[in-house]
Amino acid sequence: MMNVDAFDDCPEATKSAKRAYAASLKLGSANGADRSNAVLAMAQALEFAFDDILEANTLDLEASREMAVPELVLEWLKLTPQRLQMTVEILQQLGELSDPLRRVRNADYQRTDCQTYTQLLPLGVIAFIHEAFPDLAAIVAGLCIKTGNCIVLKGSTEASNSNAVIADVLQTAVAESGLPVGCIEMVSAEHCASVRDIVTQDQYLNLVIPYGRASLVQQVMRQSTAPALKSAMGNCYLYWSPNGSLDMVRWMIIDSHQSEPDPVNAIEKILIHRQTMPSSLMTLWKSLQEKGFKIKGDAELIESFPQLQLVKDGDWGSAYLNKTLAFKLVDSLEEGINWINRYSSGHADCIVTDSYQESRQFALGVNSASSFINASPRFIRNPSRGDSIFLGMSNQKGHRRGLISLESLTTVKHIVQGNGRF
Repeated sequence: MMNVDAFDDCPEATKSAKRAYAASLKLGSANGADRSNAVLAMAQALEFAFDDILEANTLDLEASREMAVPELVLEWLKLTPQRLQMTVEILQQLGELSDPLRRVRNADYQRTDCQTYTQLLPLGVIAFIHEAFPDLAAIVAGLCIKTGNCIVLKGSTEASNSNAVIADVLQTAVAESGLPVGCIEMVSAEHCASVRDIVTQDQYLNLVIPYGRASLVQQVMRQSTAPALKSAMGNCYLYWSPNGSLDMVRWMIIDSHQSEPDPVNAIEKILIHRQTMPSSLMTLWKSLQEKGFKIKGDAELIESFPQLQLVKDGDWGSAYLNKTLAFKLVDSLEEGINWINRYSSGHADCIVTDSYQESRQFALGVNSASSFINASPRFIRNPSRGDSIFLGMSNQKGHRRGLISLESLTTVKHIVQGNGRF
């Protein structure tokens, strides 16, 4: 698991960050075709290494079970041929996308006798601090190489064998593609590096991305001296209006939990208007329980439905990250919006309603990165439509908000072209 309390300096962490920084100065000027070819080579190398990766993953799973690692993390850790194949396909898609860099855009700021425009350029070096998810490290590495960024990987102890094999495969593929050594660096558990050792290398790092449970994300945000992109997972809310469809509510809840292995946008909390018919609630709960969901309720619901388990006060602001749903009664949409703004993780919240006015009030009133109206918030890393791959969701209003895409890993440069006149 991630070490929260280790504060000793780690020379290897500094060396890795330095190597990545040196490589970024060269990678940033590499042409798009070379970067795309490297990502395709990563996909091919990963596919050839399935047996080695699965063997290493088996060792990690066995060791993690002996250490009583939580079942949730075991699910994140477990690799299958299907999960690896999906990773390969995502890397192949990345390799085939158009170059996201150096696209010329108009600039709002203009000067007399000058032409001003902007271009997207790499950030430089990105650190990815992740809990389990060994396959996700490969996807993030692909996103970084595609955008001309170098990456420093720091995984958790339970995935050490899987991470090492995957990193070695990717490093070899990138080197054989002609890109500089240091494009992909990994700081392993053997180096005794803590999270703090990595995220305080701000002289070399341009961005830190944490991925995992809230405790890890909060740790990185608290300790990082480099800019950090806060990701969020779970604890999404749904408000069920009295005029909303029961079938729509049921479908949205179930579908939002279909994203595997990370339930990024899973609906976990449901606010129901007091006018909702008890028979409708019973029908919904029964159908959800048949799908394996565990149902909880607030104190008022427990009075009418004592068979439910009571929601703990601290649950409203925390993610379950499993098939547990908490229901609460509210008097109005306004009360629901206020509750969501107080307790939601703030990246994807939903409403089921037939009222256009309610949908607009919800969309503008909920302080979330995205609002879903009669639509499932299910997170899809490689959607069939569009031309991007997504790492996850960010709920911050700083560097980037919402879907974390290729463009999230770039920066804007303003270029002012004059004509030599004073």
